[in-house]
Amino acid sequence: MAKNVYMVVFFVLMIGCIVGADVLFLSNHFTARLIVNIAIVLAFAGIYFAFLKKL
Repeated sequence: MAKNVYMVVFFVLMIGCIVGADVLFLSNHFTARLIVNIAIVLAFAGIYFAFLKKL
């Protein structure tokens, strides 16, 4: 049960980072937005596989 809570919180944080970066910094730059969004998802995936997969 605790793993599900961690996954939901992790997913909400990832979505919050993506939306925050899009709205605050990259509203008119499509290519930069795409690259930054991919980088954020890859960073969160790396954190997941490094730390949270073992829970």
